[in-house]
Amino acid sequence: MKQALVIIDMQEIFFNYLQNYLFNNEQLVTNINELIKQAHEKNIQVIFIQHTSQNEQDELFEGKADWKLHKNLFVSPTDKIIQKSKWDSFYQTELLDYLRTNEIEQLIFAGAQTEFCLDTTIRAAFSLGYQKNILFKETHSTINGVILDASDIINHHQSVWNNRFLTVIDGKIKL
Repeated sequence: MKQALVIIDMQEIFFNYLQNYLFNNEQLVTNINELIKQAHEKNIQVIFIQHTSQNEQDELFEGKADWKLHKNLFVSPTDKIIQKSKWDSFYQTELLDYLRTNEIEQLIFAGAQTEFCLDTTIRAAFSLGYQKNILFKETHSTINGVILDASDIINHHQSVWNNRFLTVIDGKIKL
């Protein structure tokens, strides 16, 4: 089964400001880099999704420092970068066409934010026929919310996703 690693919104904005720090952010980058390394070794396509604002005043406007992919990610020139402007990585982007053109059947998800762009994209992928997807624990994150802290948000979403929208894998990261 042909796979692709889809890494969502791992951008500098989540590492530059205390109020935006992703939960367990250093370990998150290490874990995602392990996925990237293994994907590159196995010739699995790596796709970075990059949130891009249409508002020039916004921190995530194309070209601004906070918009860039995190500086410590193992990005290769052969990786695909797709910009999006909404929570759903499929909405008004080339992602679905790219997956179909490359005959990708299974998606491996990682990135941020758990309850926003990741959740929306995981559910959209399932509805579009990608129903054998996987996600490794500790390869996605979010920030603390007003009602729930980041850890609770992450655990809740993993519980909802597992065996419904994808398979959550607990343990060593191995593609």
